[in-house]
Amino acid sequence: MTKTNQNKQALVPELRFPEFEGDGEWHIFNGNKLFKQINDRDHNGDLPVLAITQEQGAIPRDLIDYNVSVTQSSIDSYKIVRVGDFIISLRSFQGGIEYSDYEGICSPAYVVLREKGDTVAALFKHFFKSKMFIRELTKNLEGLRDGKMISYKQFSEVLINLPSKAEQQKIADCLASLDDLIAAHSRRLAALQEHKKGLLQQLFPAEGETTPKLRFPGFEHSNGWKRTKLENLAKRGSGHTPSKSHPEYYNGGIKWVSLADSKRLDLGLISETRIQISKLGIKNSSATLHPKGSVILSRDAGVGMSAILAEPMAVSQHFMAWNPNKDKLSNWYLYFFLQCAKPQFERVATGSTIKTIGLQFFKDFDVVAPSLGEQNRIADCFYNLDNLIAVQTQEIGLLEDHKKGLMQRLFPKPELELK
Repeated sequence: MTKTNQNKQALVPELRFPEFEGDGEWHIFNGNKLFKQINDRDHNGDLPVLAITQEQGAIPRDLIDYNVSVTQSSIDSYKIVRVGDFIISLRSFQGGIEYSDYEGICSPAYVVLREKGDTVAALFKHFFKSKMFIRELTKNLEGLRDGKMISYKQFSEVLINLPSKAEQQKIADCLASLDDLIAAHSRRLAALQEHKKGLLQQLFPAEGETTPKLRFPGFEHSNGWKRTKLENLAKRGSGHTPSKSHPEYYNGGIKWVSLADSKRLDLGLISETRIQISKLGIKNSSATLHPKGSVILSRDAGVGMSAILAEPMAVSQHFMAWNPNKDKLSNWYLYFFLQCAKPQFERVATGSTIKTIGLQFFKDFDVVAPSLGEQNRIADCFYNLDNLIAVQTQEIGLLEDHKKGLMQRLFPKPELELK
């Protein structure tokens, strides 16, 4: 694959496979020249009902968690979808047009598209999800919002650039191979996450017990684990939000953890926060500066999210914080123990809109722990596993970014056709 020496007016991509370099410009088509609208309702209701999702395209509802009841009279009006069809969904202006790997039926609210046979449908499986296409699809649709469908007429007005069918196939094969690689890495990530889930259940005692199912060599015959109130092993603290009507309480260099910072974890550590407060903010509020290494836990909204502070920080009222006695409790062991206890936290949380765990629960909360040596061995195991998961997640992200970048160079930029 090589760069093309192109005139800026030419409708050609930045990158082209060598065998197509001399094929000249791509051609421009309106959407309705390539795809026809399908309104086939000739079925007996015996086909699976498809859910139209951004993540998995069109997929049978019984394969995902989709609990929406449909009456037989409604089913009769549903449209048939064949393998290879595309569906314009209510969210196409956000995430593109969805592809179907399944035969089934879908709500009559959706627009079903079927290619007319002169194109490689597999290419559009990628192209219709690209940012460049979504931008073209929606740029002339003023006021379009979630809940309003893009019509076939509007799709028909979209201009689509295409090369020869052979070049279409070459591009589709290239992108499909990348998808296969991403899928393989995603399966490995899912396996690692499932492995961790299983280890959490086996290396920590089940709720109400004091001995785990598995122990590391050298610890099999050690004494049983001890159940102790967490407050006896760590100093408990809480958080607070300084008054926002006092700007001097903010931007003072003291990192302040909010629920939004849960996405900033680096192998369990919070090093950066979106918001900083000042010494005045701490002095004039109930906010507390918690020591480096403190373990925090979300008590509401994202119940059970745990993390370790990479340096002294304050936290919002949505968190509890513990500074462990290093002679009795490893902070990393506590961090992973809290992950194991997450189902318990979710069970005791109460509230209709936002679920919250009351303070008394944490005052009474027990930790089951072995010797420090065994604690560290368990923590090291999970830390290394988290590192593998992080590397795998990063690899998937890099591959996805590579695919996005490649698509931008394998297709002509839409703005070129306007010159």
